[in-house]
Amino acid sequence: MSAGYAFVAIQKKEQVVKYMPFGKTGLRVSQIALGTGNFGTGWGHGADPDTSKAVFDAYADAGGNFIDTADIYQFGQSEELLGSLLQGRRENFVLATKFTNGAVPNANRLVTGNSRKALVASVEGSLRRLKTDRIDIYWAHHPDGVTPSEEIVRGFEDLARAGKILYAGLSNFPAWRLSRAVTLAELTHAVPIAAAQFEHSLVHREPEADLFPASEAFGLGVVTWSPLGGGMLTGKYRQGEKGRAEGLGGNVFQAENSAQRTKILDTVLTIAGERGVSADQVAIAWAGSHGAVPMIGPRSLTQLASNLGALAVELSPEQLDRLDSASSSDPSAPARTPVPWASDARAKKVA
Repeated sequence: MSAGYAFVAIQKKEQVVKYMPFGKTGLRVSQIALGTGNFGTGWGHGADPDTSKAVFDAYADAGGNFIDTADIYQFGQSEELLGSLLQGRRENFVLATKFTNGAVPNANRLVTGNSRKALVASVEGSLRRLKTDRIDIYWAHHPDGVTPSEEIVRGFEDLARAGKILYAGLSNFPAWRLSRAVTLAELTHAVPIAAAQFEHSLVHREPEADLFPASEAFGLGVVTWSPLGGGMLTGKYRQGEKGRAEGLGGNVFQAENSAQRTKILDTVLTIAGERGVSADQVAIAWAGSHGAVPMIGPRSLTQLASNLGALAVELSPEQLDRLDSASSSDPSAPARTPVPWASDARAKKVA
């Protein structure tokens, strides 16, 4: 599916998204999640309310049902916009948000981090902004270097018993911390740690060494962020575009600053040309071939349409091998078994 067709499909309100089981939960989520870090302009960049609404509505019309945000996104504006957009259709979506950083610049130290105090203050604030009575998946955004896993697990359990969250997840936690928290929850019969979220792309493959195997072993649902390497894998920065290259959302920007990264992007662009699709679609399709839910963060309808076009891109085993080879940090590593979205293996999980 080309970006143009994806846009037409969205305009006609045709369903273009399929669904997959999310870990061991009973949830069936869309194959691509919508990250809403660009909803709002509190950071000095992002999408205004009208554009945010257009992107949200188009994603929903395409069949998307997995929404991810955080209290820190646009200093609370993302959650506020979603709170309005979800009115009258809240039950059509799996709504995930995160805590750890606070919702205002220079938030007080007592309402940041992963302590139970910060957890309680954060969830109450998110519920107000989102205009909902519960959060479907509540993520700890990242480790704070202080709070023990026992406290995080107990805090999630308290919120689940109070009916304020349904599932708990850990975002950007190393595999050993993730494994410890999952095990503690199991041993104490607390609400399970049901999901993991971490960065993964052709220019950030480190999670394949530990986070993916750990998540699979524990049966966790996996969401991966920045499948486009902060935009680098679209090839747009070679054409002189700026954006994250100039520091807008720069924390997720991956520069083309090595011979290997140049080879990776060259391979993506070559395969995109072979298939008659865009580079972002190739990169997202590759990310989805690992069995995770890639999370996109479009700022416009054009970007959304192009990103969703990845759902129709079935990379061949040979193309996956070329991408793997170009991006591998260990040339001697055995090739993985490709699991493209439309393969028989994956078709068993998608409906």
